[in-house]
Amino acid sequence: MSAHLRLLTLALVALSSGTALAQTTRPGLWEVTHRVTGNDAMDSAMAQMQQQMAAMPPEQRKMMEEMMARQGVSLPRAGAGGAMGMRVCITPEMAARQEMPRQTEGDCTTQVVSRSGNSMKVRFECRNPPSSGEGTYTFQGDTGYTMQMVMKTVRNGRTESMNLDGQGKWLSADCGAIRPAR
Repeated sequence: MSAHLRLLTLALVALSSGTALAQTTRPGLWEVTHRVTGNDAMDSAMAQMQQQMAAMPPEQRKMMEEMMARQGVSLPRAGAGGAMGMRVCITPEMAARQEMPRQTEGDCTTQVVSRSGNSMKVRFECRNPPSSGEGTYTFQGDTGYTMQMVMKTVRNGRTESMNLDGQGKWLSADCGAIRPAR
């Protein structure tokens, strides 16, 4: 996985960790999707990954997609708006504590900056790879939210910035094969 895609994957989970802090969250299977804009290197890495997946024999591509799906990750397809998604399982205990799965890689922290009505402003920081961001979540009850985030990272000594637009939606009470992250 390229450094840009690894960074995005770490950021997705780090950002997911703040989503339940504003309101109650329905336990079960959630789908979290994010689309990155404003970073040519990330756009190029995503396009290259899509080309590599498209060039795989159908059996190999299916096996790769199934392996990633078991981990709750779905990659963007050509024409899908470039959104990257992951599915996360929220247990009843996590929902009662207003807790989302925690990021175990990247040494990431998420802080709630402010809350007002159905919106929450957050800030996150990861040490490996070094990155940070801040943004706003807007909640639609206990089954969904939208998010706008600006993320910064340092690559080859230069600060790079990208925008993330995302959403989370509750899918079902049953997490199926997706296990809660701890």
